Amino acid sequence: MHLLNEQMMTVEAQAIQAKNAGKHLRLLTAEDKNNALIILANTLEVEFAFILKANEKDLQAGHKKGFTEAFMDRLALTRERIFDFADGLRQVAALEDPVGKILLNKSLDNGLNVSKVSVPIGVIGMIYEARPNVTVDATGLALKSGNAIILKGGSSAIHSNQAIVDVMQRALIHTKIPKDAVQFINSTNREVSQKLFTMREHIDVLIPRGGGSLINEVVSNASVPVLETGVGNCHLYIDSEADVEMALRILVNAKTDRPAVCNAVETVLVHHDWLKQHKFDLINTLSAHSIIVHGDEKIVSEIPNASLANEEDWVSEYLSLHLAMKVVQHVNEAIDHIERYGTKHSEAIITDNKETAEYFMQRVDAAALYHNASTRFTDGGALGFGAEIGISTQKLHARGPMGLEALTTVKYVMSGNGQIR
Repeated sequence: MHLLNEQMMTVEAQAIQAKNAGKHLRLLTAEDKNNALIILANTLEVEFAFILKANEKDLQAGHKKGFTEAFMDRLALTRERIFDFADGLRQVAALEDPVGKILLNKSLDNGLNVSKVSVPIGVIGMIYEARPNVTVDATGLALKSGNAIILKGGSSAIHSNQAIVDVMQRALIHTKIPKDAVQFINSTNREVSQKLFTMREHIDVLIPRGGGSLINEVVSNASVPVLETGVGNCHLYIDSEADVEMALRILVNAKTDRPAVCNAVETVLVHHDWLKQHKFDLINTLSAHSIIVHGDEKIVSEIPNASLANEEDWVSEYLSLHLAMKVVQHVNEAIDHIERYGTKHSEAIITDNKETAEYFMQRVDAAALYHNASTRFTDGGALGFGAEIGISTQKLHARGPMGLEALTTVKYVMSGNGQIR
């Protein structure tokens, strides 16, 4: 109990340090922040071996605990991955500063000038699971947008995350950003994590990023405002007028490029006319890429080795090479299925019929919609936002890939010459 109380006090002290650092950070120029991000990127590359050594401890522990292949893929770091997220920091540095933008400027009839200006949110609490790259991505976006950040990664990646934060804090000493602007909670105690949920006086917003259970826990128990990210039960609808080569190329990319990420396709809805005409092309493609199919009765009768899907298959975010598949008679049946089982993340239609595509786009409710393109583009980097802090599936403040602008709020600034009301 004494140790727990001590850890609780440490977390609160870290939150206070972050808040104080944020007061200084929000006053820095774009050049100051950009220079700091470049130094962070360079230092991460120089220290890659130190980070990989720590990551190996997490991987060994993961193997002993029997983590799934998909989980281990999210946990694993390589030199290339470290250089990739370091380069992501440089991309963020190259983006326009989101702070200080004049979003509204007008004069009232009484001469009072009214401006709406973008400003940092303040202190961001980031709670996430086995993705060490999130430690860097979230930090870069937070600092560029003038926010301090408190990081709480999953216990499975604790050595990797601690090493990454150690490197970044050492790098920040050589910048104008206070190193206290980046805090890492290294306790694996659940109660210590939950302490973050209630520190409204120090933390301005919580962003959970991970599986459904983590997100639901934060949303259900936090008194701090939450920017909700969502799981990705993403669908691909192959219409009767879909080009076969394009449809199969997109299916393979959306399912197999990185099956363990949230923008990978989990369910394919295929029009019965298309399946009748292109069944053998589909079978060969699925087999060539080792995709494991869970289908409705029609799919089971047509696709060798497909198993009969149950309700859980339609709602599952597999994060693996497993794929749910259903035959539909019309675009409306596909839309109804997505409405029932989708998580409002990313949905795609493959068709050469522009009217059908427009019909689909207008009626499907999701953060990201695609016509003749892979859902794998629901990503801040892929869409030109630099790194992302998560994919928001809610509708307030931010929706879709959350980049720099999602980490700002506004304040109204009025200027007059003695006006009274």
